[in-house]
Parts: sequence; structure tokens; C-alpha cells
Amino acid sequence: MQIIPIASGKGGVGKSLIAANLAIALGQAGKHVILADLDLGASNLHLVIGHQAPKKGLGTYLTGQIQFQDIIVSSEYENVQFIPGDSEIPGLTAIKIAQKKDLIKKFQALKADYLILDLGAGTHLTILDMFLLSPQGIVVTAPTVTATLNGYLFLKNTVFRMMYNTFKKNSKAYAYLEQLRTDSASLQRLYIPRLVEHISTIDPVSGALFQHRMSQFKPRLILNMIDNPQDADKSLKIRRSCNEYLGLDLEHLGVIYRDVLQDKALASRLPIIVYKPQSLLAQSIYRIAEKILNSTTLSFDDDIADSFAAAETEAEVGFESKMSYIEDLIGSGTFTTSDLAEIIRSQQYEITQMKKENQLLKSKILKASEMGFKI
Repeated sequence: MQIIPIASGKGGVGKSLIAANLAIALGQAGKHVILADLDLGASNLHLVIGHQAPKKGLGTYLTGQIQFQDIIVSSEYENVQFIPGDSEIPGLTAIKIAQKKDLIKKFQALKADYLILDLGAGTHLTILDMFLLSPQGIVVTAPTVTATLNGYLFLKNTVFRMMYNTFKKNSKAYAYLEQLRTDSASLQRLYIPRLVEHISTIDPVSGALFQHRMSQFKPRLILNMIDNPQDADKSLKIRRSCNEYLGLDLEHLGVIYRDVLQDKALASRLPIIVYKPQSLLAQSIYRIAEKILNSTTLSFDDDIADSFAAAETEAEVGFESKMSYIEDLIGSGTFTTSDLAEIIRSQQYEITQMKKENQLLKSKILKASEMGFKI
């Protein structure tokens, strides 16, 4: 079985749309597909495939109300089964280590040709671990500045997550990574290939194991919502950045043009490849499905996913500042001067909004205190 986790650095880039339509396209090709909604707390994959709001799903399973097999439901599409998410728990952040380990084992035991996991947006550790269930996960992004930045951010956090869970806690490599954590600015600016080179010098065994896992890690990229052919160049620049700064060989699955028919398909509660199989978007999905059908199924040969799930503590490397990622992408030519200006404008807008919220809170506090004095 080929597990295909589908992730994005931020929401609104069409991740769920691609997951649903890709599952149906693979089903139409005669493959048994299970589509799972792992965006818990914000589950909407059922809307894309035209299902009613689920009464049971992963949330009800994780709260112990139902057996796992009972949440796998049939869909009206050929060869496609569906695991709803539902909103019983407030997002993947609520999953405990034991629950995550159990869920991973349940996923790995499923009988299907493809298991497609629609992950939540962002870089929470559980999302990263689910993405690393397979070396062939898909990152969906768009040509906008924020989407590109967050897609790169997701991949950089994934590589660090793999590194952090590769090194044993009593190893020199782990101690060095912990030392770097105290200076997050330096850690962010340290390119992965240089970091691995140094770790291989101080701890050859750990360095060799990580390089072996990285050689097996073959994530794939889909650039969605492009408006003109020039937008497609972003995917090549992202790949170049990943190769140069992360030591990551990123496979390009294809681009998808923005299609106004998608909104009509959603309103009709039909996936686009069912609503209009000849549409531009549907044809792009079919081309991507064809590439996946012709690809070899890969896996980590040392059960890397289980090492993530079994970890006793969740050691999170803080990557709050985005400046280093911006520097990486500017260096590779992914961002232009105008893109940088857009980032600055966006940050200025966020600061302005925060100032307004601050003023509002201050006025409320003053009013409350005045009321208190009068009483």
C-alpha cells in the first residue's frame, strides 16, 4: 500500500480539493483507495466529495466511542472508501502520543492500494509525523508569497523533525542539536547540508543514519492555483531552494491552473472530476494521478514513523521567526524585491491590527477599572 499524506504550510491552497479528486481519479483507474480526513477540528473533506456531515469519524474513534473499522465508510465513487474526521476533538494538537501511535498502526494495517491522508495545515508535530508515514508525501502550495514561504517552512520543519527523531538522546548529535536549540536564530540560519556535515564529523553513526533516511525521503510538490505560465517557474525555484538549503530532492508532480468551475462543482456538492471531467482542473488531476500510478511505492526501511510515535517526549524545535526562510528563498531567486515588499506590507498590516486590538483592550480595562472605582 502506498500512503500519500497531503499537506500544506497554510490553509486555502486547495489541499483538500486535490486529496479528494486524486482519490477518485485513482479509484477510476481500478485502484482501491481509502481517503482519510485528518484535519480534525476543521474537517471539511466530506463537503468536497458530497457527503453529509459525518455522525462518526476519527474524533469519535479517538475518544473511545467506536471501533476503528466502523468509521471506514463507503463512498458513491468507484473503489473509494472514506474515513471522516469530524470535530470531536479540537484539532490534531489534542492527540496524545499513545493515540497517535495507535492511529499510525491502524493506518499501516489497512488493506488498500492507496491511503490518502488529508492533513491539517501548519507544522504541528503530529502533522509532521503523519506526513513522515511515507517518504512520498505531497506538499501543496500556491504561487503567492505567503503560500510559497509556508510551503518551504513546512518542508524545513519536516527535515528537522526527522533529524530530531533520528538521533538517540545519549548521542553527541542529539546533544549538539539541543545546544543549538538554545540559539534558535543560529539554528534557523544554519543550512541543513552544513549541519549534517558537522554532525557526521562529531558523531559518524548518527550522521550516517540521518543521511540514509534523507536519501529515502522523496516528497513531492504540487503548485496549485496558478494564473499564468510564469507562475509555474515558482515550483522550479522552490525545488532549487530545497536542494540547496535543505539537502532535499523534491519531485515536481505538476501544476494546476485556477479554474472557475471549481466553485460551481463545490456548490453542486460534486468533485470537479465528476462535475466536469474535461475541465482544465480535472485534466491536471488526471495527469498527476497518472504519475502516481506509474511511480514505485517507497517506504522507510527502518520504520521511521514508529520511532516518532513511540517517543516519550515531544521535543519541538522552535522556528517562530520566518526571516531565515525568507533569506533562503531570496537567495535562490524564489522571492523578488516586490515579493519582499509584499511581505513587509503584510507584516505592517498585522502590526497595525495588533495595535488596534491593544487599544481596544486598554479602553475596556480603563472602563472596567472606572466602574470598579464607582462601585
